[in-house]
Amino acid sequence: MSTLTTATLKTVNPPILPPPFSANQPPTVRLYPLSNYTFGTKETQPEEDPSVIARLKRLGEHYESYGMRRTCEGILVCHEHNHPHVLMLQIANAFFKLPGDYLPHDADEIEGFKARLNDRLAPTNPKEGDMDWEIGDCLAQWWRPNHETFLYPFLPAHVSRPKELKKLYLIHLPPNKVLSVPKNMKLLAVPLFELYDNTARYGPQLSSIPHYLSRYRFEFVDEDGNVSSVMPGGEGTLGPEVAIKVLADGTVKDEKDDSAEDVKIENGH
Repeated sequence: MSTLTTATLKTVNPPILPPPFSANQPPTVRLYPLSNYTFGTKETQPEEDPSVIARLKRLGEHYESYGMRRTCEGILVCHEHNHPHVLMLQIANAFFKLPGDYLPHDADEIEGFKARLNDRLAPTNPKEGDMDWEIGDCLAQWWRPNHETFLYPFLPAHVSRPKELKKLYLIHLPPNKVLSVPKNMKLLAVPLFELYDNTARYGPQLSSIPHYLSRYRFEFVDEDGNVSSVMPGGEGTLGPEVAIKVLADGTVKDEKDDSAEDVKIENGH
């Protein structure tokens, strides 16, 4: 693992380093630059349910037949200018969600999750490695106590038969990967500072991602495969003009959208 000298040797006045402060720290997570990844599109994937009511009705039918529904979603992290960005989907310009979905009732958790990730992000004509995923730690669990839209990061004491459990996993991205999304969706790279404390735009689950990731230290790799920075002592700054970057909807561009009120959040979708 790289040491702090990787970052500190690049400044004329390096900071004073305190004694080690890494007891019981999980392994450092290596992040690769956004530019390392290739983004494309594939055929449209219509939403299964035309309305929230229809979705809750289907949830009820699943519960009656198979019990609690299991859902897995992935937190995919890369970096731009040594700042972590999370990859997420924007569906029909209406709401945001992480890649993944509910599992078939008889599917193995991890293998079923990988299949769901491929449904959303694998290219139409995959090559070797395009459908491989390294599933990391489970970072959060959100419970749906009843047949309603709200999920909670705890199971209320009076609830003995929850209707759904959604687990959020850290996905370790390789140095390079091809990611393709359906034409009716956008793939966004959202910086952590945009998500943090922003429930009005992203809802409670997505705005909590910076909290989930705060347990890790990141190691930033440049396009040449060299470690450019480690925490603490990151390089570069993101100024106020930095916006969410749209990665895949048929175009590649920077998007600046101040109309947060136009973007709906479906709580617990």
